[in-house]
Amino acid sequence: MSEDLTRLLHDWRGGDIASRDQLFAQVYDTLRGMAAARLGARGGDRTLQATSLVNEALIRLIGSDVDWQDRAHFYALASLKMRAVLVDQARARAADKRGARPVMLTLSHADLQGGQTVGFDVLALHDALQRLSERDPRAARAVEMAYFGGMEQRDIACVLEVSTPTVERDLRFARAWLSQQLS
Repeated sequence: MSEDLTRLLHDWRGGDIASRDQLFAQVYDTLRGMAAARLGARGGDRTLQATSLVNEALIRLIGSDVDWQDRAHFYALASLKMRAVLVDQARARAADKRGARPVMLTLSHADLQGGQTVGFDVLALHDALQRLSERDPRAARAVEMAYFGGMEQRDIACVLEVSTPTVERDLRFARAWLSQQLS
């Protein structure tokens, strides 16, 4: 399937709109699952649900002029688009409703301590990630791909062109650093 997705990405880059549509049909459920995991258990009063997050991220992907490399690269870019959608939505909500509850995002992932789910204010997390990227850009990118994109460590390693143990170390450092910044 990985080779099929890569072929579809290259065909789309070559201008084949049917390949783009076929690609999105194949990855939509995966992207929606990634979005749902990041949004966590959310009440019905929230305006942004996993489906709308994925739809907005895909619209932004369609509008971007990117030289797709492979499946891992696609998911990495999708994770960046999902982060941008979440941040934009949180900023709009904060501007519209002064004093409104912040939009919360979970950073739960399979390797978090005991599967514990913790909610973080999207804007506070965004600001902390910006500071982390100044200190350690690769660790910040690894966090974006792991937590916003739900990518596996081997795929992150492929995109960042490092080993899987390096990604593991980067994520451990980033989790500890973000925990300190957000507490």
